[in-house]
Amino acid sequence: MEIKTLDQIKNQYYGEVGTPERDRLERDLDALRIGLKIRHARESKSMTQAELAERIDKKRTFISKVENDGGNITLKTLFDIVEKGLGGRLIVDVQF
Repeated sequence: MEIKTLDQIKNQYYGEVGTPERDRLERDLDALRIGLKIRHARESKSMTQAELAERIDKKRTFISKVENDGGNITLKTLFDIVEKGLGGRLIVDVQF
């Protein structure tokens, strides 16, 4: 049995980096990572979703959606969650 890397598997099923399907997959994975990081930060502060939502004037269900799929969120809301809600600092990096 041949062992494959994750990138080899993604290439096989979604195409090479730069193809539309692969780029969509990578964006979806990045969104998932954002949601997981927010959840981890919230839990590390022993904060409930309702408490975080209250700090940024949103509903608990919104926080749940962000943590489970961080893909549909504005940059302003992301700043609010990280900085105002969690007391962190958001650093955005654009690469070409």
